[in-house]
Amino acid sequence: MWCSQENLPSPKTILSAAASLAASAILFRTIANDLIPDVVQNSFYSRLQKLSSQITVVVEELDGLTPNEMFEAANLYLGTLLSTSTRRIKVNKPEKEKQLLVTIDKNQGLVDYFKGVNFKWVLVTSQKPASNGKREDHSQSEVRQLELSFHKKHRDMVLSSYLPYILNKSKEIKEERKVVKLHTVDYNGTDYWGSINLDHPATFDTMAMDPEIKKALIEDLDRFRERKEYYRRVGKAWKRGYLLFGPPGTGKSSLVAAMANYLKFDIFDLDLKEVQCNSDLRRLLIGTKSRSILVIEDIDCSVELQNRDAENEPKTVEDDKITLSGLLNFIDGLWSTCGEERIIVFTTNHKDRLDPALLRPGRMDLHIHLSYCTFSGFKTLAYNYLRIQEHPLFGDIEKLLDYYKAQATPAEVAGELLKSDDAQVSLQGLITFLQSKNKMETAWQDITVGK
Repeated sequence: MWCSQENLPSPKTILSAAASLAASAILFRTIANDLIPDVVQNSFYSRLQKLSSQITVVVEELDGLTPNEMFEAANLYLGTLLSTSTRRIKVNKPEKEKQLLVTIDKNQGLVDYFKGVNFKWVLVTSQKPASNGKREDHSQSEVRQLELSFHKKHRDMVLSSYLPYILNKSKEIKEERKVVKLHTVDYNGTDYWGSINLDHPATFDTMAMDPEIKKALIEDLDRFRERKEYYRRVGKAWKRGYLLFGPPGTGKSSLVAAMANYLKFDIFDLDLKEVQCNSDLRRLLIGTKSRSILVIEDIDCSVELQNRDAENEPKTVEDDKITLSGLLNFIDGLWSTCGEERIIVFTTNHKDRLDPALLRPGRMDLHIHLSYCTFSGFKTLAYNYLRIQEHPLFGDIEKLLDYYKAQATPAEVAGELLKSDDAQVSLQGLITFLQSKNKMETAWQDITVGK
């Protein structure tokens, strides 16, 4: 609707009002100068100027329906900066985690120092109204965001250094707190896998294996973790394969657990007998995570793999099983690149039964022979079980293990050491056991020669 010319104020009225406002402003300033001390005035103007030079970066929890990685990283990182002066904190205990998760509570502020600069963080929450105008349930409608405030001259440093620093720091915190999990095939799961916490206590310190082999394996694992750019440069998927072979009871499964605990990698235990066809192999591989160990135990007998020449022949419905070529494509084909920093471990008691195509580099890069217990391995077990490093009976045990080559596995030696907490009784029982093993082996050799 248009207003008539008559209803508009006259120019004289407008000028009169402007003059009145100007006079009021001058009067107010004069009174302020007379009554408010200079120190207070300077402080007020300084704060006002400071506020005008501040920038606030908003980090929302969600980007649509997708979790914001920056929010999760900052929330985790800020939780490590909480001090006794923080009046409110939030504590959470995930069901499958061992440690408490401590973070800042809503509307709480926290100051961080980075390269000599102060950065103020505040966790802000609000209620998101529903589309019909009514508020939804609190747990579903709460919107969280972190607000980062700093001087505008540090804008470039925040984007190029400070926020990337928080992302990297949060990854380190996650690794320190990570609980290694053991995954097994579960066709009812969303990704064909189910998981539990891996509470296996095996470490490289407790493994009764040859010291040189142990050292070489640790160095190989460390080198693998540090070569992301190398694998990308040479055009290979960032993965590595290991073959653990040797008699039963030599510690192959325990070594896998020790590797997982050392790397903080989850274990995905794949029983090929439970896999129905090659396509299921691909689905299972996609369901695994980066930074994980995929384990295929007893590869020589876990499934009857067809010869590759026979795979070209017509197949019936009953023949639609896992094939050797399907397994090879699973290991190092295109689908094997779905993930990074992945280790595949195969175990077998009979290396000679494996197809040469499986043994080549790129599939089984490092072959580790776990054999019968040596004296150095026994000393590790003696310390683990009896907490002793020397004993008069050690000399007899060394002769039996290293000179007479008594073929006792680490599991058998550990079984003898478990029988008594008394070192003298336990070691004497082990000597008797090793002597009986040696006699049996000598008798078998005599029978073989006689034949």
